[in-house]
Amino acid sequence: MISEGKRNVLGVLVDVIDYDAAATEVISAARERRPFALTALAVHGVMTGVLDPPHNARLNSFDVVTPDGQPVRWALNLLHGAGLADRVYGPTLTLRVLSRAADAGLPVYLYGSTEATLARLVPALEQRFPALKFAGVEPSKFRQVRPHEENEIADRIRASGARVVLVGLGCPRQEVFAYAMRPLLDMPLLAVGAAFDYHAGLLRKPPEWMQRAGLEWLWRLGLEPRRLWQRYLVLNPAYLARLAAQKTKLWRATPPPPATELPPTFSV
Repeated sequence: MISEGKRNVLGVLVDVIDYDAAATEVISAARERRPFALTALAVHGVMTGVLDPPHNARLNSFDVVTPDGQPVRWALNLLHGAGLADRVYGPTLTLRVLSRAADAGLPVYLYGSTEATLARLVPALEQRFPALKFAGVEPSKFRQVRPHEENEIADRIRASGARVVLVGLGCPRQEVFAYAMRPLLDMPLLAVGAAFDYHAGLLRKPPEWMQRAGLEWLWRLGLEPRRLWQRYLVLNPAYLARLAAQKTKLWRATPPPPATELPPTFSV
């Protein structure tokens, strides 16, 4: 297992960690009934923090931020000599956590996405992990939280008997949700993004060679050009430019201190 703490990537603190260590931390938090938040960040997730300082501070408060994309892993290796041989991809980490949760008898709560996606996701996961227990399934409301609604959501999750919560609201909404809900729940929250769609069979994964080469963005751009063109054609070059500036010390990329205040609003 590799777990060597956080390193600065463009001001966002990303963990030098592998799949085994990340899954172990999640399951340990579930067993010990303690608040815990994890997210897996690709270039888009890192740049969302870079361009939004309050959000950057929220990301820097997460217990674990894994290098979801190959370019984020490369940045850890380039800037800090991390020596990571693989990324920690959100959909793959999700399966490893669910496998361990099934073995340990830890019930899982799915929060986010649509009813149609969840209706396909649950049987797909049940087929893959017959021993997995679902404490609850709750689709997104696709709106901002109402006054005190976060307490109602937390009450439902706690009452379900859940020990792990998977959050699929999309970046950065899922990270803000996990950050806001962490103080209210004694269990890990994992912001897993497209994992819901992938494991429900709604998104096709790129070939393995494209994943290894860091070209997953090109695959997804080809599938959803209208929705994703700005994310990839604008943010990817901006990421590379800032990475070069940090490496050459033209830019200090000082990480903001971890946030402690609740966001004024967030998506549910």
